[in-house]
Amino acid sequence: MQYPSIFSIKTPQRFQEAALRTFQFQFEQVPVYRRFCELLGVKKQEVKDIDHIPFLPIELFKSHRIHIASEAPQIIFRSSGTTGSSPSEHLVTDISLYEESFRTAFASFYGDPSQYTILALLPSYLERGDSSLIYMVDHLIAASASEHSGFYLNDLSALIDKLEWLERQQKPTILIGVSYALLDLIEQKQFQLQHTIVMETGGMKGRRKELVRKELHALLKKGFGVTTIHSEYGMTELLSQAYSKGDGIFTTPPWMRVRTRETEDPFAYLTQKTGGINVIDLANQNSCAFIATQDLGRVYENNSFEVLGRFDHSDVRGCNLMVM
Repeated sequence: MQYPSIFSIKTPQRFQEAALRTFQFQFEQVPVYRRFCELLGVKKQEVKDIDHIPFLPIELFKSHRIHIASEAPQIIFRSSGTTGSSPSEHLVTDISLYEESFRTAFASFYGDPSQYTILALLPSYLERGDSSLIYMVDHLIAASASEHSGFYLNDLSALIDKLEWLERQQKPTILIGVSYALLDLIEQKQFQLQHTIVMETGGMKGRRKELVRKELHALLKKGFGVTTIHSEYGMTELLSQAYSKGDGIFTTPPWMRVRTRETEDPFAYLTQKTGGINVIDLANQNSCAFIATQDLGRVYENNSFEVLGRFDHSDVRGCNLMVM
């Protein structure tokens, strides 16, 4: 399948056409997705509207190999998982799709990464060698072309010194960090940053008590001395990211869409009401582009969205595919 046109989508009509082509392709080429559709009684030839495309429960990435049958994976990304649970695995058969997706999306939101020094505080991800987030940030750091860009694991003192030096030099900087590590940092040092974008990604990873986004951002804004906190929304099972430039309101790149579903009826969609988040990620050409996540959120009329939490019980119950 040819997919360069995915990244040139400009209109809702083009998105719908590409989504329907992707559904037809994945129904034929991804055995797990085809079996899921068959269990739902969905026939390929009857799906003529984006509203009729089934969304695969994200939990199946923990138990099934989800990729087109004709190609072997080039790389496997794994989630961190929670204690006692299996990690999700995303079998990526064409890593160039992921690279083009994150490069194009980042540039559309922030411009060329060469304009920035990029500092990454992602210890829980960096400790693993199979994180899609680390893969992305590593490439963005390389593209930044700054000798001061890099990852920080446990040496917060060195990161503090680097941030203060960059501020004195008035260097445009992006600090991307997992939430708990950013809180650890501001417990050691209170900042007044004027040239740095602070971007949080992910939750507390069991290291701290979970906070609602508004409370988390209030703490981070005070600690870093900034007026807004940016956010990145992505996951192992996706090859695209949404970004928020403040207030936890996310915008997707043109080849990605978020919808919300009724928690009791997966085929009933909501607008401006809280529901389960479904993601269409057309960069997922060779696995599954239609994913029902376990996040709760709200989608607005301009296609922006916010994430409000997670389902209390994240494992799917009673799905025949789980015991297939």
